[in-house]
Amino acid sequence: MIYLDNAATSFVKPNEVKKEVINSINFFTANPGRSGHKLSLDVALKVYETRENVKRFFNAENYELAFTKNCTEALNLAIFGSLKRGDHVITTCYEHNSILRPLERLKQNGVEVTILFEDMENLAEKINKEIKQNTKMVITTFVSNVTGEVCDIESVSKICKHKKILYLVDAAQACGHIEIDLQKLDVDMLAFAGHKGLLSITGVGGLLIKNLNNLTPIICGGTGTESENLIQPKDSIEGFESGTIPTISIFSLNAGVNFLNKNFQKIIKKEENLSKYAHFCLKKLNFLEIYSKESSKNVFSFNIKNLDSAYVSNVLNEKYNICVRSGLHCAPLVHKKLNTTEIGAVRVSLDFNNTFEEIDYLVRALKEISNS
Repeated sequence: MIYLDNAATSFVKPNEVKKEVINSINFFTANPGRSGHKLSLDVALKVYETRENVKRFFNAENYELAFTKNCTEALNLAIFGSLKRGDHVITTCYEHNSILRPLERLKQNGVEVTILFEDMENLAEKINKEIKQNTKMVITTFVSNVTGEVCDIESVSKICKHKKILYLVDAAQACGHIEIDLQKLDVDMLAFAGHKGLLSITGVGGLLIKNLNNLTPIICGGTGTESENLIQPKDSIEGFESGTIPTISIFSLNAGVNFLNKNFQKIIKKEENLSKYAHFCLKKLNFLEIYSKESSKNVFSFNIKNLDSAYVSNVLNEKYNICVRSGLHCAPLVHKKLNTTEIGAVRVSLDFNNTFEEIDYLVRALKEISNS
């Protein structure tokens, strides 16, 4: 099998991650922060160590980290926990439904939303022009999950800081593939998924928060703290993690981050070379309509002219044992921009486990499908 669907989830997990999952099941299955016995305390300490390790990976020691079950929950926490009636939000057509759908719900409750259809390289300038007196937040993806285009986060962040506007970044497709330094980027909140580039198992994501005062919990319940208080606490990170947290998934994230710390520069270099090679090879196929750019990061979308994306994806799967994704990729507005709403697109997404030979095999398969 050739796995080219890493934007959905990474398939090949490092041995360190697999071993950590088994070790956690065997020795760390107590509930942290809910009991006073040794095992519970050991698990709580391990959660703390993971939290600090993940923050160091993003150079985010001055941020708080709320663990969630995925990036979608992290984005919902950031959006619903920050915005209220009368606020104005600026976002883009490149966003995932994890952003677009919460904003659509908030529009029905009096939040004003501006969606930009500018190309990624022009976003900062356009965002600056759309800022109004009641603009509360700007939301952008870091890397598009459809085209692989990369947003200039630093430029957008400078505009938001100058205008005193919150900046939320969806880094689901960037983490583990791009070096992210939050001291340099200086965004207010960054949401991530564990199971993609950070190589954890499913069940964990996170929201890095620069100032907890900008956020209100959206889920209320047991926190293990202030149990006598019927009002949900919000001045500590426990108030944003009600209920039992996914400890085994969290510990697998810790192992994934440790693996990346040891191999990150090598991983980045290989993925850069793979991305350039993939774009070069696909660009030579004159029967393809390509929607990604040479600078795209790990994610490439295209169509064989006059063929539905679902058909191409199915043939790649059934005849060639190649795993890709077709359709709208939960990002309908970028497909509106690309005029692919009706047919979707075939998406190839790479990580460091892929090879140049796999890209060559994909190209041969596409040629055969086109000629059949």
